[in-house]
Amino acid sequence: MIDLGALTLEWGSMLFQFIAFLILLVIVRKFAVGPVTKIMETRRQNIASEIEAAEKNRKESEGFIAEQRRLLDEARQETKAILERASKQAQDEEARIKHEALEAAARIKAEATAEIARETEKAKEELRKQMAGLSVMLASKIIEKELDEATQKETIDQFLKQVGDRL
Repeated sequence: MIDLGALTLEWGSMLFQFIAFLILLVIVRKFAVGPVTKIMETRRQNIASEIEAAEKNRKESEGFIAEQRRLLDEARQETKAILERASKQAQDEEARIKHEALEAAARIKAEATAEIARETEKAKEELRKQMAGLSVMLASKIIEKELDEATQKETIDQFLKQVGDRL
């Protein structure tokens, strides 16, 4: 026993406590530290595998995104090509319709010109016939009347007045 004043130490009691401490340390190490270490290692492995899976998923997602972007670019190019073809077809159709309209207008104009020429000829022919008839009528009236100049002038004026009323 060691006496330190208010504190006394007993060797037997200290030795017993030291042995109890060592036994408790071995028991804690065997039954507590070992399983806790195993649990911690398992947890570390789970976390590592989850990190690997997350990295793999991220890479797959990046690949998928790149593929989607490529497909979107292809779709845009195809859409642009379709729009260009449609625009070209519309321009071609517009040119064709304009050409057909011009041809139809030219044909109608030619037909109208020909019709006008025919009607003009008919009118001239009718006028010639009327003039011939009027000339004959005038001549017969002049012959019926006396041949003095005043009477002849009056007869012609009356005839022209009658012809003017008919036209």
